[in-house]
Amino acid sequence: MRPSLIRSRLRQDQAARIVCLYYPTAMLPAHAAQAGFDAIWLDTEHSTWDRRELQRLIAHHHLANIDCIVRTGSRNAPELYHLLEDGATGLMIPHVNSAEDAAALARAVKFPPLGQRGLDGAGLDNNFYLAGTAGYPAAANAETFLIVQIETPEAVAAADAIAAVPGVDGLFIGPGDLSLRLGCPLDWANPKMIAAEAAVAAAAARHGKAWGRPSGSAEDIAALAKKGARLIAHGSDFGAVMKMMPAFAETLRQGLGGT
Repeated sequence: MRPSLIRSRLRQDQAARIVCLYYPTAMLPAHAAQAGFDAIWLDTEHSTWDRRELQRLIAHHHLANIDCIVRTGSRNAPELYHLLEDGATGLMIPHVNSAEDAAALARAVKFPPLGQRGLDGAGLDNNFYLAGTAGYPAAANAETFLIVQIETPEAVAAADAIAAVPGVDGLFIGPGDLSLRLGCPLDWANPKMIAAEAAVAAAAARHGKAWGRPSGSAEDIAALAKKGARLIAHGSDFGAVMKMMPAFAETLRQGLGGT
């Protein structure tokens, strides 16, 4: 079982540094690892990923020694733990609104005694059974993780109960969805958003769970870390393209005399 960089950082009370990948790009795991990221979050909730592409990208994460978090909208237990068998270090599940919902997910992706995940052991996560399965379930529970997303007022209200669920390893605020449902779309500084974040942070601290959200600036990251956030995401392939294309075009215009 490959040791998780995020798990290691959390054990040392350090923030995990996460970047997002919307579209399959084979080079990104190596470049992200070299840059100092601990994990890449593959967004299969909002982008289209062929299953073989996903397996290939997860394998590239193992080659680069960087954690792979798959965000998926699936609630099907075999589909979820198949992603872990393929080598994903963690799963991020959107729109988890209750402790019951969180408990069902934990049962699906954790081996006993935490859950009821099906045992195989012939996947990449267990090095294709080369060393058998004697220590596999315990190692999988220790080195993989389940992150549930808090994206609705109902989830904020239930944050304490969700954080208390055994097998839930982290809470991750989805600011876009949450702000939309709180009636302050994309207004991250709105008092409603600040109060929601404080409620999630308090629930996570009370139950010893990690929490975090996407961040937009060094100042924002520093403020999050000061509040105790340890799952901090910054940057994406989509954002990089948005920033790079105008810069490249401007360089061309300058080189061509402004034409």
